[in-house]
Amino acid sequence: MTFPIDKKIILFDGICNLCDTAVQYIIKKDIKDQFRFVSIQSKLGKHILQHIGLNPLNMDSIVLYEPNIAYYTKATAVIKIAKNLGGILGLLKLMELFPKKMNNNLYDYIARNRYKWYGKKNQCLIPSKEITNKFLN
Repeated sequence: MTFPIDKKIILFDGICNLCDTAVQYIIKKDIKDQFRFVSIQSKLGKHILQHIGLNPLNMDSIVLYEPNIAYYTKATAVIKIAKNLGGILGLLKLMELFPKKMNNNLYDYIARNRYKWYGKKNQCLIPSKEITNKFLN
């Protein structure tokens, strides 16, 4: 698989309203143009998950994939994304002071309830012309 050079790929739940809002926020704050996005429900998203050794059928997490370097899931992915964006979000790096299990337990709690709290869409996000280049097909 070939991916954009020097871009980090965020795999997200494309039907989750919370995830959609987070993606829109990241795009707005990504002034260094570091990230590209792929829905985990898409063919490419499933292929990337399999490529890095994750089961697409059991995926209930955001994934930050740095091609040919590493991938991160759950709270670790959120923290890494926040650190890359900097600004006020960079404060999330303080979560690294807490045990990973504790951070992931909080992440899992939010993930389990995200549809109930924020709802979900019938289909994945269709990006506008202005942000189409941020999404991989």
